[in-house]
Amino acid sequence: MLRFFAGVAACFLFMTGAFLIWQSRAESGPNLPEAPPARSAGLFGSSAPLKAPEASAKTREEKRFSRYDKNKDGKVQADEYLAARQRNFEKLDADHNAALSFAEYAVKGIEKFNAAGGRKGWLSPAEFVATAPPPPKRKACSCGRAEPATATVADNNDD
Repeated sequence: MLRFFAGVAACFLFMTGAFLIWQSRAESGPNLPEAPPARSAGLFGSSAPLKAPEASAKTREEKRFSRYDKNKDGKVQADEYLAARQRNFEKLDADHNAALSFAEYAVKGIEKFNAAGGRKGWLSPAEFVATAPPPPKRKACSCGRAEPATATVADNNDD
């Protein structure tokens, strides 16, 4: 039995020595060639490095103005300004008589309150969240991804 363990130990020492010799030779192997020099010409033949275009930072009011200026002539005419209010007015004018009574005005809020669970006379915090205006509609861009909508309910009602 002792001879068996001696044989295993000798085999282990032999394998360890072979491994160490192999590793020492691997370190002194051939060197890798140098990397080729970087090309001086850019993607389109210019030597200047490429830079990402900078987006113009528009303020909230500039974006709002752009939404109202439908014909993009740099001016907001009265019909462009009042178009969003006209659509909201038409939604509230239930009898379409071009006059908005208080009942027509209030019915939308009452319906929303009752639909959220307000028939009991009060709303819990979770029910109150349901009365928030719907999220803005998303437009698809040419790349197929959805872009965030630029108009909000609050912006449509700004003066």
